[in-house]
Amino acid sequence: MPTETNTPLLNEDDLRQIARWAAACAERALPLFEAKAPDDTRPRAALSAIATFAQGGGRTSALRKLAWAAGQSAREVGDPAASAAARAAMAAAGSAYTHPIATPHQVNHILGPAAYAAQAAALAAVDPAGILEAEIRWVISQASPEVRQIVQRMPARAPSNGQFHALLYRLDTALRA
Repeated sequence: MPTETNTPLLNEDDLRQIARWAAACAERALPLFEAKAPDDTRPRAALSAIATFAQGGGRTSALRKLAWAAGQSAREVGDPAASAAARAAMAAAGSAYTHPIATPHQVNHILGPAAYAAQAAALAAVDPAGILEAEIRWVISQASPEVRQIVQRMPARAPSNGQFHALLYRLDTALRA
């Protein structure tokens, strides 16, 4: 959807900026998945593919398939923290396909990898609240000025129910500050 100046809301460089941040966030959580499913390489493959895209590679059907495969890993692993870590990888790989549509739903695609990664760390922790706060600070600190500008071009999320949606809202609000 073009903006008033007839330029796309998101261009390929924007998607690469999002992909870099998404991959960094998901990479941090990936050991939580790999500890529970050391022989399942699907989330790692998804992160490798999105890293290639972030560095200038193509947005291929293979990338999309790897994202879906990481999602399947999340459903199969049987551990909440490991599942969230695999979802972070899935969402990171899928970030290359964020639509240039000004909706809060698309903001979820931008923020999802960071939110799933923070959730994974909290679910694996003895002190979930403390770890969640630390992970939120970390993912926010990793967002480049370009990622912040991209988020700010999109409509803000409204507060909503549920822990995960509250986490998305917190990230959205922080990146707009």
